[in-house]
Parts: sequence; structure tokens; C-alpha cells
Amino acid sequence: MTRTRNRHRLAGVAAAALSVAAVTPATLAAAAPFATVSPGTVAPGARVSLNIEGCGTKTGRATSRAFGDVTLTPGNLEATNLFGAATVYRDAVVGSHPVTFECGGAGGQRVTVALQVASGAARGGLGGSVGSISSAQIAIGGALAAGALGAGVWVLRRRSASVG
Repeated sequence: MTRTRNRHRLAGVAAAALSVAAVTPATLAAAAPFATVSPGTVAPGARVSLNIEGCGTKTGRATSRAFGDVTLTPGNLEATNLFGAATVYRDAVVGSHPVTFECGGAGGQRVTVALQVASGAARGGLGGSVGSISSAQIAIGGALAAGALGAGVWVLRRRSASVG
């Protein structure tokens, strides 16, 4: 009886393994490359980084009306990602511009992502997070930080006085 049960279990495990093996290549073959343009919103004249993963080739290109044609090069020895950089034309039209990534030569896999060109200069540094802080907000933040530091010193002095 246990031999029959073991055979049924073995047949079930084999069937599960075969179904996983049958589905896996189809899933991997259907996986499309993943592309990014960073930053996604820029001012005319700004520089962008271009990256595509999952090509399986050592060559590629990115094309857009915002910056023209850029050759992408491997980011590592296995060529799992291709990268490049481009400068957006100074006279680029404000709005959304498609960026088409192509793996390998003509007829390779293609991925299209959007690049937003916005008027004005791009904010640098902390990402523009401190551009509108008033002096009153800075003073309040400084007072809170000093209060926290003072409370920490008080707790540590009190603790060392009770231990000694």
C-alpha cells in the first residue's frame, strides 16, 4: 500500500515539475526589457541618463525628438543593462516626448517611455525641497533640534549621576 502511495506522490511531484518547466521558458521569453529615463522631467538643455535592462544584447540605442539618437553601451560584462546619456535640445518643445529604446540592431525589441520637458531651470541640490523655507521655519527647526539635544544631555547626566 505504501508503494502505491509513494508512486502517486512521485507522479504528482513529476507532473508539477513538468508544468513549472513548461511555463517558465514562455514567461522568460515574454518578459519585455525595462527602460528608464532619469530624471523624468527636465528643462531644455538638461542632461538625462538612459538605461534599459533585459535586452540580452551588447548594443542598443535610444531615440527621441527631445535629444536625437544615442548609442547605448553595456553597463557590465554580462550586458544585462545598457546605458547612455543625452542632453535635451535647448530649443526642445515643452511637453511629453517619447523615448524609444531599441535592443541590438534594427528590428530588435523596443520599449518606449515618456520624457517630460518643462519650462524653466531644473532644481538641483536637494531636489528643490528647501527652495521655499522661510527664516522663521529655519529658526523653529533649530530650536526643536537644540531642545532635543538638551533633553538628551539631561537624560545622560541624570543616568550617570544615579549610577555613580
